[in-house]
Formats: sequence, C-alpha cells, structure tokens
Amino acid sequence: MAAEKAAAKPAAKAAEKVAAKPAAKTAEKASAAKAAAKAVAPVALRVTQVRSSIGTKPKHRGTLRALGLRGIGKSNQLPDRPEIRGMLARVPHLVRVEEVSS
Repeated sequence: MAAEKAAAKPAAKAAEKVAAKPAAKTAEKASAAKAAAKAVAPVALRVTQVRSSIGTKPKHRGTLRALGLRGIGKSNQLPDRPEIRGMLARVPHLVRVEEVSS
C-alpha cells in the first residue's frame, strides 16, 4: 500500500504542473491582448442626444437619463466601457456617438 501511495504522489504533482503551465500561458496571452486593446481603444466617448425621448419606451428614457442626457443637443463625455457601450446599443436611434481621445 505504501508503494502505491508513493507512486500516486509524483503522478499527481506532475499532473498539477502540466495543468498549471497552460493556465499561466493563457493568462499571459490575455494580459497582452488587454494591453493591445487599451493602446488602440479611445479614452472616452462623446454622446449627443439627437432625437426626443417623447413617445419612446420608458426603458429608453431611463437609459438616456443614465447616460446623462436631458434633451436634444445635450452631450456628455463618458468612459469607453462595456457598460456604456451596452446602454448605447439600446438607444442608437436617439443618440450620436463620437470617439474622443482626451
């Protein structure tokens, strides 16, 4: 029995090492991809309301308010983040988006 346990331990350690190496390489690739994306991505977005929210769905009006827009022609500069992009995807017919590097 002791021989079986002794043989199992090196095999388990070898399996852990093999499993750890691909994860480390994947993490390095992910961080390199994020760094490249940051270098290319704009710093901010300028969002301008171009159509009225009258007659739109309440969720659309709430999204405009969350973006900091209160009326036609009003604009707000927002960070370029996935949450903001998601809100803009809900109201593309009401706003104009410009990429700004500040």
